[in-house]
Amino acid sequence: MAELHFFTGTMDSGKSTLALQTNHNHAARGRLGQIFTAHDRAGEATLSSRLGLTHEAIEVTEDFDFWNHVVRTLTQGGRIDYLICDEAQFYSRTQIDQLAKIVDELQIDVFAFGILTDFRSLLFPGSSRLVELADRMNVLQVEALCWCGKRATHNARTENGVMVVEGDVVVVGDTPADEDGARAERDDFSAIISYEVLCRQHHRRRLTAARAKAVSLAPEPLPFG
Repeated sequence: MAELHFFTGTMDSGKSTLALQTNHNHAARGRLGQIFTAHDRAGEATLSSRLGLTHEAIEVTEDFDFWNHVVRTLTQGGRIDYLICDEAQFYSRTQIDQLAKIVDELQIDVFAFGILTDFRSLLFPGSSRLVELADRMNVLQVEALCWCGKRATHNARTENGVMVVEGDVVVVGDTPADEDGARAERDDFSAIISYEVLCRQHHRRRLTAARAKAVSLAPEPLPFG
């Protein structure tokens, strides 16, 4: 029986790498699948991992209809045994419902990969619906770490080095690597957008690695007596 799988974890936990590996494993057994993504760091219609691996994909836009796409492919003589759906947190609740319908009505396996919460610590609509509908939910075992060494549980966004908790939910960052190994999106008109994983304590305090470093390097207060 086909199933709807949801693989989740924070950033840096290897979701996109696992998506690519899952596709490889199924393709190696002679199965034919299709890969989908949305707002990937590498650009439109590309699934990329932080290890540098990439694969062509179908871009999931706001008005993309999974059901119509799959039914049209099948009626035209195509074959689809499974779907790989990366960055599924950005899909709408309706699109997740379409994926569940594909599993139930067409008996096609769906493997969805995405983070649970945004930079405000609120559930993404797509991830929320996946939690509600998935036959299997898998939390990735590769633990991302906060700068303090504790397990990272929250995703943080910084603008020009300052952590923010307000703004548009979907803002693509995490593009060319900077000197600290972090990733950022730069142009002449917008802020430098970066993402970082933190433990709950430091997310609550808005204490990023850069800010912690700055505090630790601050001069000691002068003694008075």
